[in-house]
Amino acid sequence: MSASPPRIASLVPSLTELLMALGLREQLVARTGFCIHPAQDVDEIPKVGGTKDVNLAKLKRLAPSHVLVNVDENRLDTVEALREFVPEIVITHPQTPQDNLALLEQMVGLFGHLPGVTERAAALSEQLQQELQACAAQAWPEQRVLYLIWREPWMTGATDTYIARMLAQVNWQTWPQVLGGEHGAARYPALTGNEPWLAGVQRVLLSSEPYSFNASHLPPAQALCPQATVQLVDGELLSWYGPRAGAGLKYLRGLASPQ
Repeated sequence: MSASPPRIASLVPSLTELLMALGLREQLVARTGFCIHPAQDVDEIPKVGGTKDVNLAKLKRLAPSHVLVNVDENRLDTVEALREFVPEIVITHPQTPQDNLALLEQMVGLFGHLPGVTERAAALSEQLQQELQACAAQAWPEQRVLYLIWREPWMTGATDTYIARMLAQVNWQTWPQVLGGEHGAARYPALTGNEPWLAGVQRVLLSSEPYSFNASHLPPAQALCPQATVQLVDGELLSWYGPRAGAGLKYLRGLASPQ
């Protein structure tokens, strides 16, 4: 272990938020422009482009000892370029809410020697386990769900994405029933709007991100699935891992509970 304090760069918004929640603000030397939470803490941290278009020259000048990346959100060629000047690249790939427990252990393994990190990680882990148990304790009626992340074209998530597995905690089964694989565009299929199975969808969820759906999009989404309940949802709570996972499960239970 190096005697010098780590210099951490995060190229994933949810991981940036996780580092903050673990008390690692002083060690964070770079972030992407999409790393916006918590706003009051990230404002002064240098931005190095986006998740897909990292400014490698600027990042190199910031001399990070660790760079946190994600299989879904960052490009393989970016990671290969980082290997030329970053001592430790931390690859993450949570695919279920439960995987956040392993993610927290991963962070403790890397940074648990710093004050307060282990304790904060334990508190987040306990909160997540409580919410997972609360979901498992209830018998949820199955619903066919279309979770939309984009329009023109409409786009959703495959059944092996984090989003789909999050919704499955309350027995909401996402459609189409296809696997997207470990990475790549197939994980977020586009729709033509003419798929026969759309008629059987019971609930359409319009995510607040990455596309910022609003009330004006409710009618076209309703036309897509005429028999469904259509609603706007907080995409950050449902699709971000890290410190939002426990809160996201609580939010999801609220959406799924009978009114």
